[in-house]
Amino acid sequence: MDVGGRLRAVREARRMSQRDLAARAGMTNGAISLIEQNKSSPSVSSLKALLDAIPMTMSEFFSEVEGSEPSKYFYSQSDFVELSPQDMGMGETAARVSLRQLGNAVDHSLQVLHEHYPPGADTGPDMLSHQGEEAGIVVSGIIKITVDDQERVLNPGEGYLFDSRLPHRFQNIGDVPCVIISACTPPSF
Repeated sequence: MDVGGRLRAVREARRMSQRDLAARAGMTNGAISLIEQNKSSPSVSSLKALLDAIPMTMSEFFSEVEGSEPSKYFYSQSDFVELSPQDMGMGETAARVSLRQLGNAVDHSLQVLHEHYPPGADTGPDMLSHQGEEAGIVVSGIIKITVDDQERVLNPGEGYLFDSRLPHRFQNIGDVPCVIISACTPPSF
């Protein structure tokens, strides 16, 4: 997906200048220009800040325009929607966080994600914060999660549940990929 082009189209549809969006998101208009030209990839937290300033959820941002289709109850891996198609980090050692959404969260009150954090991956230097509640279970690997002023390293089989309005961050501090199955209500990514 052309993240930069999509951001520009959404911004222009909302009749916002790069300066307006930058001021609302707490970024520079130069940074937004680089993102829109696909010369820079935003972290999950930066993209979330930009979309919050619009306002729009990540699910809405990445959803394809869908016509009226029959109800769908089952999904193959190829049906999942990638919500974070950017590199996290710098250069060749960049670790790509993958947040794959089950179904179209716009149509539901629950959002389910299949999350993948390669070694060294991180949701970004800025803490995330959004409306709702968030829960997840670590399937494999380890993850360091910071919620408000608390920090914990979770192992396979362990989980988390918190008010998503609290600032939070996810970091894979292990040597192997970390996989998490999570849910958020209402959908806010």
